[in-house]
Amino acid sequence: MTPLHFSYLSAFIVSIMGLSLHRTYLISTLLCLESMMLSMFIALSMWPIQLQTSSFMLTPMLMLSFSACEAGTGLSLLVASSRTHGSDHLQNLNLLQC
Repeated sequence: MTPLHFSYLSAFIVSIMGLSLHRTYLISTLLCLESMMLSMFIALSMWPIQLQTSSFMLTPMLMLSFSACEAGTGLSLLVASSRTHGSDHLQNLNLLQC
């Protein structure tokens, strides 16, 4: 395993650990999801460079656009939950009470 593989694999694992351990606030959950998407973007953008092909160059851009849509949706949910519930504690949010 090269140091580059180890770095983005460890970044992905750290973000999964943060997602599983720090689920008290919605903003921390969204930040962990964004770090997962960023490490996957780096992995997908380094993969064609290591294989020396140009056929996979569209995949990181598609994933980056989906990540931007996910970030916008997450921030709008954060604002909506802060307005209705008063905070972004995940324990206060009950999706069954809609």
